[in-house]
Amino acid sequence: MKAEDVRFMWLMVFFDLPVRTWEQRRRATRFRKALKDDGFLMLQFSVYARVCRGQDAVDKHIRRVRVSLPREGSVRTLQITDKQYARMELMLGLASKTERLGSDQMVLL
Repeated sequence: MKAEDVRFMWLMVFFDLPVRTWEQRRRATRFRKALKDDGFLMLQFSVYARVCRGQDAVDKHIRRVRVSLPREGSVRTLQITDKQYARMELMLGLASKTERLGSDQMVLL
């Protein structure tokens, strides 16, 4: 496959997990850690995103999300193109220190 034929995709994961009990918090923490270990970046508290090189990579990471699913709660994934992701608009009220300074993490494509 030629470099110009490669289509970058973003895989987004949205989740709402219960955290009332110690065990539920532990499962939610494990899920978030699994996402981070798989290269996802936190966009918001329950929204993570990862760039993928083509549909095969998207499918692979969706399988990994399924493997790490907690027993309770809801998890959704959304695939969008790199061009669509670039059109995302960040709107802030009072920006936190992290958002004002920008992330220290670099995304390499």
